[in-house]
Amino acid sequence: MGRASRLITVLGVGLLATGFASPARADQSSAGKPGLDRFYTQRLSWTGCGERFQCARLTVPLDYRDPGGETIQIAVIRLPAAGGKRIGSLVTNPGGPGGSGLEFLRESNASFGPALRAQFDLVSFDPRGVGESTPVRCLTGPEQDAYLAVDDTPETRAEEKALKAAEHKYLKACERNSGHLLPHVGTLDAARDMDVLRAALGDERLSYLGFSYGTYLGAVYADLFPKRVRTMTLDGAIDPALTDNESVDNQGAGFDLAYTSFVKDCFKAANCPFKGRTVAKAFAETRRLLKRADRKSLPSTTDDRKVTEPVALTGIMSALYSADTWPELRHALTKGFKGDGTGLQSLADFYNERRPDGTYSNIGDAFRAVNCADRPRSTSATAHSRPVAYVENNEKPTLFADYFGDGDDTTDSCANWPAEPSPVPNSLPAKGSAPILVVGTLRDSATPYAQAKALARQFDSGVLLTLDGDGHTAFFQSECVRRQVSTYLLTGKTPRNGTVCAAGT
Repeated sequence: MGRASRLITVLGVGLLATGFASPARADQSSAGKPGLDRFYTQRLSWTGCGERFQCARLTVPLDYRDPGGETIQIAVIRLPAAGGKRIGSLVTNPGGPGGSGLEFLRESNASFGPALRAQFDLVSFDPRGVGESTPVRCLTGPEQDAYLAVDDTPETRAEEKALKAAEHKYLKACERNSGHLLPHVGTLDAARDMDVLRAALGDERLSYLGFSYGTYLGAVYADLFPKRVRTMTLDGAIDPALTDNESVDNQGAGFDLAYTSFVKDCFKAANCPFKGRTVAKAFAETRRLLKRADRKSLPSTTDDRKVTEPVALTGIMSALYSADTWPELRHALTKGFKGDGTGLQSLADFYNERRPDGTYSNIGDAFRAVNCADRPRSTSATAHSRPVAYVENNEKPTLFADYFGDGDDTTDSCANWPAEPSPVPNSLPAKGSAPILVVGTLRDSATPYAQAKALARQFDSGVLLTLDGDGHTAFFQSECVRRQVSTYLLTGKTPRNGTVCAAGT
């Protein structure tokens, strides 16, 4: 397994495939198919689940090819419209794949703004395989601790053996604990679930706001059911046309750009560990810190876990999703350079959704399962679109690109996955859809801006809105973006294609 196969566990970035035929579009036909009517005609039974929230369970077929067979449950949450003229439901997805929509809506609903909260029921759900829906489960908490700490950049035969053993154990656990579910957790099925949800909510057409991987889910939905789109905003977009290795290279470059922004900002802070250095030297010192953790793991004062190289790298990545966490990263790096990995471990735990009691959410398991369901099976290593070399004095120093790029090639992390895939098309034009608003942030780490531009061009009716800023996704960090998106979701009127919101507005 190459480096990229375990490092690209980033919210919103699936390893997407190209070069295969598109399935027939479902569009308006699904509700009338034999056996599916009972799902499309169900009505949700809502019960209070804290504060003003209401929760329900949606029943969907495990396999849409066999609607009379086994069913699974999708956990749904809504916050009813607070007043004003109700438009309908605004369905949201926070990303992943594997992110919990239930947790997302509970934590972020206030940030949607008064207009959206007044005129929409805010709705989210845990997609199939995720969280409180029928979930994918592989490892226990202690097993996950051990798996995430394994050196996935092996330099000796012993390290290679340990990595292969860890990967074998992981795959066997997924097959043993969730084997029946694994063939049915892909984005095509999740998009079909979302159309059943739309019908169960009583909406003729879908209003949708998706972030990160949620943009991919939204794009698949729009391509399957273009006439059922009322409004759709996709923030932090994934480009389905990228090959696996293009995705890896693209994201590695995105994190390098984000780390460059972090370092430049760090120079202005009193507690910056890189005072008096250049950006290139800061990258070099960070690389040496990671190599130090590779040779001998850093201790943590939190518990007896050791901070290995992949844990330290994940901690750094975690803080690059938002400029709000840059102060925490400065502190963690300062401690790391002194031999204390506690701060980096804390950031990695947040990223991996490790709870204080040592258990994990299932985001990591769901992430792998969905990606492997969405991709055609490959059994061989494939060359990267470009080799990545580190030059300390380069004007654009690299760090993440080297780790993600893995030199000359990577081995497909889904080659031995214990379930057959249901590949998603690499072209999702959504012909006949209402205008779709794609939002991109210029220095987005996890879904680089070039992907937003590409997705907006791919749609027949795509419109691009840009934030000149840092961090992953734009809606929650820019009032300008929030205002443009809200107007569109409420009225259907898009901003002018190519509109740019300045940083801090």
